[in-house]
Amino acid sequence: MKRILKVHQVNDYARYIGAPELHPLVSVIHYDELEHCRHSLNNYDVYGIFIGDELLEELTYGLTTYDLHRHALMCVSPGQIGGKADTGEEIQTKGWALLFDPLLLHATDLEHRMSAYTFFSYNTNEALLMSPPQRQVIVDLMEAIRRELANDDEHTRMIVVAYITLILEHIARFYALQLSVATTTSNDLLTRFENLLNRYYSEGTYRTHGLPTVKYCAQELFLSPNYFGDLIRQMTDDTAGNIIRRFVMQRAQKILISGVSVGETAERLGFEYPQHFTRMFKKYFGISPSQYVNKKR
Repeated sequence: MKRILKVHQVNDYARYIGAPELHPLVSVIHYDELEHCRHSLNNYDVYGIFIGDELLEELTYGLTTYDLHRHALMCVSPGQIGGKADTGEEIQTKGWALLFDPLLLHATDLEHRMSAYTFFSYNTNEALLMSPPQRQVIVDLMEAIRRELANDDEHTRMIVVAYITLILEHIARFYALQLSVATTTSNDLLTRFENLLNRYYSEGTYRTHGLPTVKYCAQELFLSPNYFGDLIRQMTDDTAGNIIRRFVMQRAQKILISGVSVGETAERLGFEYPQHFTRMFKKYFGISPSQYVNKKR
């Protein structure tokens, strides 16, 4: 079994690679400055933002490995596993890392906004590929955090949180640009999404999996759920979940009109209980399935 480094606190990682310990809740690491560094496969209890300034081969994210290209940025959040297993070999790597503890954000506006930054759950192969000016913006802010940590007074925490907020907003902006480009080169995504939903029912997948989910569709399309959802929203101005529900409800209409009972229709769609189907149908169309059938007679 691969040895996994438990990063309960930011300095667990800093100590492992020999980086300076700047603050109990924040770590800024410039890999170029390290004399001794080794790979590590990390289990995070903290947030992390990593900038790779060289090709990193076979980097693990979850259960999959990827190659991460030069000037790529990736983010991790508590509960995730990422990195590359330690072989005992010392390496020379370049780039930056910012790690921060969720406790740093307690009772701040940023704490409540973190869920909006969906890129913390993107896969490594969906990393942000930055231009040199974009990279410099993030690096400048990381350097500003490192300078601020040297002060360590009553203002430091909120100033650092403000810098982290700026970093996350810039990452969100850069990702929006990347997603915009991706949608112009992935025009077939919606077609593949629709074909996947059709196959889901024609091949009987609903019998074992129930209703189709965003997670299932994303996996079948080789994307993380968040990246897939953000791409769909960029392309349609709607959520992947809404598109799935619309597909299921339109399919329900066709089945009901063909004379199938409400209970059997619910079963053919993957609902566990007919009552659940009735509630969703009424919420979507404003009338119950039975009322809909009576109107169509």
